[in-house]
Amino acid sequence: MALHFCISSMTHLPANTLRRLQRIPQVPFSTWEGDRRLLSGVTVSPDSEAEDSECILWVDGTEGIVRVMDVVSPDVGLEAMVRSLIRAIEAPNSPGKPARPQKIVVSDREIQFFLRGALQDLDIAVDYVPDLPIIDELFHSFDTLSRPRLPQLSELHQELLQATAAAIWQAEPWVDLGDHQIFAIQINRWDVETLYVSLMGMLGKEFGVLLYRSLDSFQRFRSTIVREDNLEQLEQAFLAQDCWFLNFESPDEDEEFTGERESLLTWDDVEPVFGSVHPLEGIRPALDEEEALVVFTALQALLQFFQAHGADLDLDSFPALRDRYPITLPAAITTEAETLEIEVATLPDLATELYEMAAIATQDADEVSSLTEFLDGIPAIGDDLVPENSFLSLGFLPWDAVEMLCAQPGKCVQNMDISPAGEGLPVVMIQTSRPKAKDLIARLESEGGLHGVGFNPGEDAIAGQIYDLGLLRTGQGQLYLFGEFLGDDPTHVQARKQWERRLRKTKGYCGLIVAMGLTGTHRGNPRLRDMLALFEAPAFDEKTLGLGTLQLMPQFAFDEL
Repeated sequence: MALHFCISSMTHLPANTLRRLQRIPQVPFSTWEGDRRLLSGVTVSPDSEAEDSECILWVDGTEGIVRVMDVVSPDVGLEAMVRSLIRAIEAPNSPGKPARPQKIVVSDREIQFFLRGALQDLDIAVDYVPDLPIIDELFHSFDTLSRPRLPQLSELHQELLQATAAAIWQAEPWVDLGDHQIFAIQINRWDVETLYVSLMGMLGKEFGVLLYRSLDSFQRFRSTIVREDNLEQLEQAFLAQDCWFLNFESPDEDEEFTGERESLLTWDDVEPVFGSVHPLEGIRPALDEEEALVVFTALQALLQFFQAHGADLDLDSFPALRDRYPITLPAAITTEAETLEIEVATLPDLATELYEMAAIATQDADEVSSLTEFLDGIPAIGDDLVPENSFLSLGFLPWDAVEMLCAQPGKCVQNMDISPAGEGLPVVMIQTSRPKAKDLIARLESEGGLHGVGFNPGEDAIAGQIYDLGLLRTGQGQLYLFGEFLGDDPTHVQARKQWERRLRKTKGYCGLIVAMGLTGTHRGNPRLRDMLALFEAPAFDEKTLGLGTLQLMPQFAFDEL
């Protein structure tokens, strides 16, 4: 037989529980429906590994009320049905009162047999029926609510948005412009006056365009994200935005952007998503036809502005520019062809204000963080050269790879004419995003290049921990921390031994590689094309520095009297 349950091995209700439930009056002719069904996309808790949950319902079919509704993990056994039923009997949801049904109907044979065994001493009949009309209707309502009706665009509107998104992707304005460099686009149509546009993508993680419907909304959002690190507050700030958006996403949900635009060479690699965010509406991943025309008009004007002035705009140059462009709406949309004059302007003062806001927030964060500093008047080691969350490694670059890298213009930034010896050039590799890598390279060049790479012992006296501190020395004599390695870590100890062995082969010379591709598949193993700069330099040891063991000391900030 397909169904076989051993009732005798089932856990029975305790005798005192049975007596307590038996004292609750049984309503004559009452029938309750019970079921357990999947809720797609709903989890029991944020920490749950299950993507879906199940809902247990007990409904009084006679009165037409829901006595109990519980959300449980799919892994929970049938005992959950009994627990929910006991609550439905003793402590039902309002307006229900404590009561025992005369009969229970379920649409699952396994649940029926389980309940018969568990409730055999409560004088409650448990029957099987193929359909549960009240619960079926409730779950139909749940399903309708979980799938909100989104606006449906005509084929022409969809074509306009797709073509515009493709043009934006090909223009890739985020390569040269940061998200603080804002454009104002005057629409003066469809109850929209001015949109404030911010570009996403310079960090290589998210690509898109945000079109804020009010400057106040944009400024409040920026002020929150640069100062707030509480996840809940950040989520509230995100939902409080008032904007339309165009995001470029990977069609494969398991794939993430690598952080480098070169890895996404074709339009087929991305999928454009248009939508809206509003404090009272939340996130809506769709536009209605009027919204589609607003977004189409604004983005087309922005494209013409980039074509005319793109050469004058980058991260360091954002002058005050203003121009007007004719944008034609197709006749099929507006009965007859209509041309709008749209003004686009840069907002350099606002860009400066936003940049300074972020800089001040970063400075404040640095002041409250623990800093490494030397005792006895020795100047502090800088810890702001290497970007946070960079991937650091100690290894070597084969000599043929060194040769190929230096054959590329601008890659071998500092060449010491090292004679090849051994398996390769010992190197420290710092891998980060492309913009941060370029900033690091420019910073080193501005400080006279790299004049040394080495290690010095450090100690955290409070924690009783010994460190091997990786240090970079610039041409200006400034020391920067690039890594803190546990002194007893076997992996690092072995890497240091190999480092010293290779240095003996190269007569004390080594290199620093600055690479991009932090979030891609080549994280930790960058290709030659990912390596943006090689600085060759002599290595130094702790005796050369003469600093002794450095102490990790907290730095306290005191208000001036």
